[in-house]
Amino acid sequence: MFRDLPRYPEMMVSQFWAATAPSHWEVHPGLAVLAENRRKNDGLIESQVLSLSYGRVVVKPAEKQRGLVPDSYESYQILGPGDIVVRPTDLQNDQTSIRVGHVKDRGIITSAYIGLRARGSWSDAYAYHYLAVVDSSKRIYGMGSGLRQQLGWPDLKRMPCLVPPPEEQAAIVKYLAHANARIDKVIAAKRRLIALLEEQRQAEVSASIANGDTATGDYWFPRLRAGWGVVSLGRVLHRAVDGPHFSPPYANSGVPFLSARNLKPGRWSLGDLKYIDETLATEFDQRIRPEIGDVLYSKGGTTGVAKAVDIAERFQVWVHIAVLKLRRDLVSPDFLELVLNSSACYEQSQLETRGATNQDLGLGRMKRISIPIAPLEAQTAFVREIRCRVDHVTDAVGRTRREITLLQEFRTRLVADVVTGQVDVRAIAATLPNAPEVAVEAFEEDVPLLDEELDDAVEGEDE
Repeated sequence: MFRDLPRYPEMMVSQFWAATAPSHWEVHPGLAVLAENRRKNDGLIESQVLSLSYGRVVVKPAEKQRGLVPDSYESYQILGPGDIVVRPTDLQNDQTSIRVGHVKDRGIITSAYIGLRARGSWSDAYAYHYLAVVDSSKRIYGMGSGLRQQLGWPDLKRMPCLVPPPEEQAAIVKYLAHANARIDKVIAAKRRLIALLEEQRQAEVSASIANGDTATGDYWFPRLRAGWGVVSLGRVLHRAVDGPHFSPPYANSGVPFLSARNLKPGRWSLGDLKYIDETLATEFDQRIRPEIGDVLYSKGGTTGVAKAVDIAERFQVWVHIAVLKLRRDLVSPDFLELVLNSSACYEQSQLETRGATNQDLGLGRMKRISIPIAPLEAQTAFVREIRCRVDHVTDAVGRTRREITLLQEFRTRLVADVVTGQVDVRAIAATLPNAPEVAVEAFEEDVPLLDEELDDAVEGEDE
């Protein structure tokens, strides 16, 4: 399906794409194939709220409509199935978000977004793929105007648009549906493998802690190694501080700002990393400045995930990350990271988490979590032992993550080549069934749904 895709025999030069395109395709301005949505929610005709989240337009349940909620939804625009939504704001400072989504449900979305509908010679599915490629290829970031480089309908209506014949658009859409379904299934399988490997790593740590010969009398750690004991987390801390309780304005560069999505068991995840400017970072430094030897602990969304700070670069953290300042005479950062990511500590964090919609593990409740403790020499030996035992798991997880990254890069390139006519998929599309095999949806790795909702609430992604 992916090998030896043929080229079109006759090509023309496409200035917009800095490449060639099939000579029988037409080129029209956006105004000829797109119409701007002008349907306002006057009189509150519609109440179902839509959200553009990681490239998907999803229905937002009423109980999760929080953050920057408007006084009235009359200012929102009405969208229907087949419409396309584009997030046009702040192109200069945010060049990582997915800005284009295809609407599947009727509902309303903020008028800060651009709503579009295919017209003329474009089908809605091909129009979506074309605009998504404009986004993924970063051409969208050269189209805006103004101080914060905001995109508008005047920019889109002048944009050069490739227009294949209708039957060719259908072939392209059909091929991409099958290709994406196949890639999604592979990615989903690799994500399941990573989850199993992470469970194996956690089980190794938990078993090593629990397989002792000393009865402690503690519910969470009934048996420990000789010389070990159980204390509350607060006993080994100088202090614990969380990040700012509001969403700061982001910059294109500056000081990295970590949210809960960037903190994963035993590692950093620096995808979709945000930045804040130096002045704001200096203000935050007065409250908290993470330093080498601290431990970061997620207390919202991915509750129960810890990572020892081992990088010298300056950064700041969001409200759902606590920075633990350790009593280094009692506990080492690497040891505390391991025990906080054990199943017993994770279960305690889940029991202590509060909040109906915006869940959070408060600093006070977090300090009550029971942890095993050992002499410093024994902690060092334990960390060395665990790392030796799980090295093969860590290597396997790393390889699988790299494979997922390569699959995602392959998908981006494949979609761009097909949509812009670099390869001809008409023949292979004719051999495919009308509907692709149903695939398990492969969500963005490292972005659990609850974490996504928490970030959306605080950062006001929809507003």
